[in-house]
Amino acid sequence: MTKVTIYVTLRESVVDPQGIATTDALQKMGFEEVKSVRVGKLIELEMDGSEQAVEARVKEMCDELLINKVIEDYRFEIGEVAGK
Repeated sequence: MTKVTIYVTLRESVVDPQGIATTDALQKMGFEEVKSVRVGKLIELEMDGSEQAVEARVKEMCDELLINKVIEDYRFEIGEVAGK
């Protein structure tokens, strides 16, 4: 069994309102050292298949459903499921 971790982030050119709000809130709470926050998504999948097959299918899933290619970028890591 393979574990895939997908990291989805907004493109640098896209304004991140949630990140801006989080930055403001943290600074108001006394965390003045925080200068910028960008908020993204983390998606975890457990899959069967060879590493090459899993990689191809994950790219297909991301391109067709999991990310918005206009405003988001992604990267992923493939590893083994611990204890299985």
